[in-house]
Amino acid sequence: MIKIVIGGQLNKKAIEQQIKELGGNKVEVTVKSDLDAVMAMKNKQADYYVGACETGSGGALAMALALLGRDNCVSLSSPSTIKSTEEIVAEVNSGKVAFGFTAPSSKNVLNDLIPALLNK
Repeated sequence: MIKIVIGGQLNKKAIEQQIKELGGNKVEVTVKSDLDAVMAMKNKQADYYVGACETGSGGALAMALALLGRDNCVSLSSPSTIKSTEEIVAEVNSGKVAFGFTAPSSKNVLNDLIPALLNK
């Protein structure tokens, strides 16, 4: 089972529901504030962090970037682009553990991200 913590600024409940639908009994999902979510990562209480905001990197990833470091974080979408399935899988396989994306792209991003995390 993988543990996913949700931070970010937008759509936390919708993201939680979609992750549970995609991961079933293979995921444990918790919704927290940004700081609490990142601290859960630092304290090894969660395996992965996800979050959404308007830009895909500001409110979604700011705290994760500050406390987990740039090498562990990636924005999977911005207002003008969404990474492809192959790019998302590559980011997961490269060791990224914190993922940001825009609120409007969350459904598409999670459809690729959650299976990639489960198959890692």
